[in-house]
Amino acid sequence: MDRVTKLASQRAVVIFSMSSCCMCHTVTQLFRELGVNATVVELDEDPRGNEMEKALARLLGRSTGVPAVFIGGRLVGSTDKVMSLHLSGDLVPLLRNAGALWV
Repeated sequence: MDRVTKLASQRAVVIFSMSSCCMCHTVTQLFRELGVNATVVELDEDPRGNEMEKALARLLGRSTGVPAVFIGGRLVGSTDKVMSLHLSGDLVPLLRNAGALWV
């Protein structure tokens, strides 16, 4: 859990992902299209990835811990929450406040 917290606080947007996860790819692509340079942590490529995924699953209250999106060091949620914020128009202001967008 400490590693997740440390990684999540190092950049404005951090996405915990798995390289084979299509929803992870979708969320990452959304941020790219918005002009956000998110840090993507591929848990299946990290020696402690399994441990981090379990911690993220507990935080999210789900059976899987990916994708898990942190903005400004705070857990936003998974795909459903990110898409909901985007569709409601609340994602871009959140990204601006975190310093991930300047426009």
